[in-house]
Amino acid sequence: MIELSVQRRGLMLVLSSPSGAGKTTISRAILRAEDDLAMSVSVTTRAPRPGEEEARDYYFVSEDEYHRMVAAKELLEHAKVFDNYYGTPRAHVERELAAGRDVMFDIDWQGTQQLKASARGDLVSVFILPPSIKELERRLRGRAQDTEEVMRRRMARASDEMSHWPEYDYVVVNQNVDESIEQVKSILTAERLRRDRQVGLVSFVNGMRGEN
Repeated sequence: MIELSVQRRGLMLVLSSPSGAGKTTISRAILRAEDDLAMSVSVTTRAPRPGEEEARDYYFVSEDEYHRMVAAKELLEHAKVFDNYYGTPRAHVERELAAGRDVMFDIDWQGTQQLKASARGDLVSVFILPPSIKELERRLRGRAQDTEEVMRRRMARASDEMSHWPEYDYVVVNQNVDESIEQVKSILTAERLRRDRQVGLVSFVNGMRGEN
């Protein structure tokens, strides 16, 4: 007997949160657990931080190259965050989706809105909230990476970012990181099973009926 399988179009899994809410920890854990999920690598005009590598963490580009990519429509989304520019290269993401692989995005609400406008059917958006503002500040200060001025800017920005939670498909309050990881994994599993993403479902069912 010939074994049949269902072809599936990949999805864009967006995780957004204020800096320090645990999004990076959650996304890394899910990436390790899911074979068919890849991280979208953004371009940025900021300088690399200690430990960051080209093409693994970001593609580091000049402002001139960034603006060229925007003008050529080579970015799915793009935004200015603080004093730097960020964006998502289009070609790689589209190839992954067509091949049935999922792509995770670590972008803010502005980028999510742009993706929603251009690729709503492929998008699954999750907003990660911290358990409290005090805990968010504690996590940020624990990094010891930012000056006091940058810290004040990050905390001021957090309030604005959190106001956009109603624009997302799902909201996870990160009180316990292990539970939050499982919640996001459950969202991913359910969204992969949506009927409209299983593009090979008609031929799969017809194939089974033809076996009778």
